[in-house]
Amino acid sequence: MSNFSEPYMSSLPILGAAMSLSSFQRHRDLMLEKQRDLELQDFVTGEVLNGDWASVADHAKKLLDGHEGRVGIHGPFWGFTIDAKDPDIREIVKKRLLQGLEVCEAIGGTHMVVHSPYSTWDYNNLDNYDTGRATKIELCHLTMREAVKRAEDIGCELVLENIEDKDPYARIELAESFGSQAVKISIDTGHAHYAHGSTGAPPVDYFIKAAGNNLRHIHLQDADGYADRHWTLGEGTINWPSVFAELGKLDSDPRLIVELRDVSGLPASIANMEALGLAQ
Repeated sequence: MSNFSEPYMSSLPILGAAMSLSSFQRHRDLMLEKQRDLELQDFVTGEVLNGDWASVADHAKKLLDGHEGRVGIHGPFWGFTIDAKDPDIREIVKKRLLQGLEVCEAIGGTHMVVHSPYSTWDYNNLDNYDTGRATKIELCHLTMREAVKRAEDIGCELVLENIEDKDPYARIELAESFGSQAVKISIDTGHAHYAHGSTGAPPVDYFIKAAGNNLRHIHLQDADGYADRHWTLGEGTINWPSVFAELGKLDSDPRLIVELRDVSGLPASIANMEALGLAQ
């Protein structure tokens, strides 16, 4: 642990975390000691959303008694994209997004992560068609229009997370096209680092600079620039001082969500960022 004085420590940003309810029970003291922002991962599958998700939400509310940080969920994403061209598939995607927002309303969630539709293929091919970019955005509007209105009504933000994105700006153009405060930007540091190392995308801090104050959420994970590792912060090759330097320029107060494959690495992630004088 670091030896920083309390006044200095209190000036550092507070890290939140993404986890399941069972993991929250194990890390409850850590999450409550500084009222860390929380992202629940229990509502990503169609099986849960088509089932008795309400009992899971009720369980969440009981477990979260005493937690005062912001709460949100990772929205559903398995097996689909938000730019679905087939109208029948689009209806399923619309249903899943609305189901996720039902969960947010039930638990008081203020954000839901939605995966970006932009692929590496898009980077090379969208401009190969006269209306490639506009068509991509229109398909997303057809899918998300109802969800955006619902998010506005319940005070929830849909945050668009980079997945394969090589161009940090395309997703921002999509978010801004809705003209809604309910559609904002998320950045996953490991995804950006993968894109940088494997597809020639800019480095992670450039993604943050591009998003600017549209950034309301960030998944913090370490990686090697080759794959989507979700390692403990400090165990990969991401330049964390550059990441937090860009975050420090923002006024948008993004949720700083540590998202690990092994949640047991959360305390070490926090300690490693403390040791660098970057976060607590």
